[in-house]
Amino acid sequence: MKKTLLYSFMLTLLSFPFLEAQEKDSLSFVKSKRMSEDDLIKKKEGRFFTGIPDFSSDPVTGFGFGVRSNIFWNGARTNPLFPYTPYLAKLKVNAAYYTSNARELVMSLDVPYYKGTRWRFKIDFKAQQNPTNLYFGLTETTLEPLRLPSTPSGGPTYNTYSEYDQARKTLRSGDVGEAPFVTDALSNRFRETEFMLNLKADYALGNGKWRIMGGYEIQNLRYKTFEGVEAEAIDPITKEKTTAPNGFSLLKRDFEQTNISGLNGGWISILQTALIYDTRDFEPDPTKGYYFEIANEYSSKYIGSQFEFNKLFLQGKGFWKLPFGKRTVVASRLGVGNIFGSNAPFFEFQDQWSPDGSINSLGGKQSLRGYRANRFLSRSLWFTNIELRYRFLETKLGKQRFAFGLAPFFDAGTVRDRWQDLNFKNIKFSYGAGLRIAWNQSTILSFDYGKSKEDSLFYFGIGQAF
Repeated sequence: MKKTLLYSFMLTLLSFPFLEAQEKDSLSFVKSKRMSEDDLIKKKEGRFFTGIPDFSSDPVTGFGFGVRSNIFWNGARTNPLFPYTPYLAKLKVNAAYYTSNARELVMSLDVPYYKGTRWRFKIDFKAQQNPTNLYFGLTETTLEPLRLPSTPSGGPTYNTYSEYDQARKTLRSGDVGEAPFVTDALSNRFRETEFMLNLKADYALGNGKWRIMGGYEIQNLRYKTFEGVEAEAIDPITKEKTTAPNGFSLLKRDFEQTNISGLNGGWISILQTALIYDTRDFEPDPTKGYYFEIANEYSSKYIGSQFEFNKLFLQGKGFWKLPFGKRTVVASRLGVGNIFGSNAPFFEFQDQWSPDGSINSLGGKQSLRGYRANRFLSRSLWFTNIELRYRFLETKLGKQRFAFGLAPFFDAGTVRDRWQDLNFKNIKFSYGAGLRIAWNQSTILSFDYGKSKEDSLFYFGIGQAF
């Protein structure tokens, strides 16, 4: 399976003679996207490479190392598309390996306005195994304070994640089917193994502000929970650290009680459609413009899927340049999503699909910074983000350009079991600040520190949060 998907990706990649864009019409469909003069002067010509080492450490996954890299084709400054596109083509290759045998390979090709036409093509391939996914439930009850997986319908709650983590590791007597004494240290975790190939194309309408998009995605997913695995534990009497078998996970409990479906994984076949309005001046790091989308994913046995669901996501973004500093921008986003289908698999609740990049929901670096990833999950959700992006330094080292900025932010959102119940009650808030490093403009390194009532977390990634 892995080889088949990889070969498909490489064959499709080689089929694109994208290195030289050519003007096919008046290019009226890109005029609204002209970059600012300041950004245009600094835009690098030709082909160039950006790459950074990827290091991480986690008590479950262990030590990880890898590389995050991009190859850009910007073309010559004389090319008619040069002032209007972030690049003629971009190839992203990310690879990482962990001492726990977790690994990831991600390859992505993006070709906007292919050969000067109204068409844009994207190809994504991913092969990954991640044993650190988190699950806290699948209904709006996740908005309540943290509760041990072994006491989902009662027992004490915890207001902070550190208190909760301490309680999870504390030894308890095992229930039926568990060891005599167990820990719940891994009971909110599960392992996902995924192979994915996604093909997308969109077409610019009229003056190019509106686009329609269609795509197809095929995935093979497998899941494992950690019952009986030796994990961290704390003796409740002596408070000494020890190890013990992990008890039943929350995901396993919910599956066996038929509260969720999908734990056995399988094949997922998805048709994707979207209507997009986009006037951003520079996609990787806009200074002005708007982005709005209506995006839909449809999965059914009629297209070869083992699951049936329909996901609808609406998203709007706005960017406004302020009249102080060299580059000071207010950025905001509002997203609303719902999953239709009475038996949608649990893993589809964990992200909102967007042509502009899928979003973990709700919690984590893409939606609600300061809360753990997927902390709040249910069928419906809304969230919003606001950032002030202030650039304080620009410099050139050799042939490489770097710009440094600060980005204080505020995030908010909530989830519901029905879209009709979405309102402004029981909203979760977080706030913080970030550092942004723009490397040759198109590669944005993001460092964010988010704080909430429950936790304080540090995030690192490539690209703006939105």
